[in-house]
Amino acid sequence: MTLVRYNPNRVLNRISQDFDSVLDSFFRAPVFKNDASCDFMPRVDIVEDKESINLHVELPGMKKDDIKVLVEDGVLRISGERKQESEIKDRNYIRAERIYGSFSRSFTLPDNVEGDNISADYKDGVLNVTLRKLEKAKPKEIAVQVK
Repeated sequence: MTLVRYNPNRVLNRISQDFDSVLDSFFRAPVFKNDASCDFMPRVDIVEDKESINLHVELPGMKKDDIKVLVEDGVLRISGERKQESEIKDRNYIRAERIYGSFSRSFTLPDNVEGDNISADYKDGVLNVTLRKLEKAKPKEIAVQVK
């Protein structure tokens, strides 16, 4: 029988390797492939103020003709396609990280939004969609008089 000296560092190293393996598998998972019909998922900020709800959608490098905004049955749908630049035969890519293809994002409209009063504009790679609130949903300020 061989006597093996206990080494606590060996146990800690094994735990560290297992933890690294879990993190590696988590970060290698496809973040943008949420839906089978989508190639990538643009990021969206949603901001609310007294008058409206605003969506800011990151779509860098896209043309406004490639973006569609549709409201149907209380759902706002933003879709489009980012087209890849034509390939040049005399180039070899060293790294290609940009994602191309189609996308679709859907948002259920809240009850306090007018479905017919929605506007959108596209500037500097950001699509801004403005959803106007109903008049009755807007907060009213009442002046309090001191007697």
